[in-house]
Amino acid sequence: MVPDAILLQSFGGPEGLDDVDPFLANVVRGRRVPPQRLAKVKEQYELFSGRSPLNGLNRQLGSAIEAIYAERNERIPVYVGNRNWRPYLGDTLRRMAADGIERAAVLTTSAYSSYSGCRQYIEEMQAAAIEVGSRSPRLFRVGPYFDQEGFIQPLADGLREACGQVPPATPVLMSAHSIPESMAASCEYESQLNHVAGQVASRAGVDASRVQVVYQSRSGSPAQPWLGPDIIDVLDRLANTSDSVVVVPIGFVSDHMEVIYDLDVAAAVHAEALGTRLVRSATPGATPRFVEMLVGLVDALDPEAAVGKWCLDGCCVAPATRP
Repeated sequence: MVPDAILLQSFGGPEGLDDVDPFLANVVRGRRVPPQRLAKVKEQYELFSGRSPLNGLNRQLGSAIEAIYAERNERIPVYVGNRNWRPYLGDTLRRMAADGIERAAVLTTSAYSSYSGCRQYIEEMQAAAIEVGSRSPRLFRVGPYFDQEGFIQPLADGLREACGQVPPATPVLMSAHSIPESMAASCEYESQLNHVAGQVASRAGVDASRVQVVYQSRSGSPAQPWLGPDIIDVLDRLANTSDSVVVVPIGFVSDHMEVIYDLDVAAAVHAEALGTRLVRSATPGATPRFVEMLVGLVDALDPEAAVGKWCLDGCCVAPATRP
């Protein structure tokens, strides 16, 4: 498929301190999140002057995608549309319509299946298209790409580099965003993460006995079960047996807030207090292999098969109780 444009659909993030409160209000709308939890998250953003790295990372990724098409003498502009902050998805679709875009491939900055990481984006995409009306571009979505070589290999390259900085027997924690167990029950998120963890370790030459999948960034009611174990709990346990650990953020495509705070600050500070050296490996970001993979997935889209066939019935449904 050769689209008129590509829509990079993402979570969004604040660009400064004045944006943090309204951004967080968007994120938690309709959810029972304790005020103290919101206050804590706000403090995290304030450490970075209220600026999420995600918007800049998406712009960088979009430019890298456009460059590949330019090398092929094709002009395929990349637009960004967000869930929780400017540019909002509906506004982006209106801009695309004004620019004369009729067909657009949609890439989501989430590699895995789950309600929050997949189906919710689809619902929002469909709702935004209805809101914009007949002028909205026809949208053709690339599905989850967790199993693609261009996603797995950059993670493996990062793990191999990180392992060169620590003793050979150092434990490796493959970290991903936790989700409610009720959400996990309707999708293949856990099995996909386990698959990626195995593939990344194998390509990096790391024995499976050293590897464990862990979770991070839990939010919501403490009474609601979420996937575990939490990375902090695992760091506590490993402190008795190892003075170093490698953390691989397999659940993320780039170094956004959950990586630069939850891993690079919270987990790293906790590890240091335990006397453990934490080495965090790289995310795919805008590495050539990852960008080329995304372009290849757009090229391979079948417009007829893509129309309206986003998910299987019963797949990745919303959890029984929203966090």
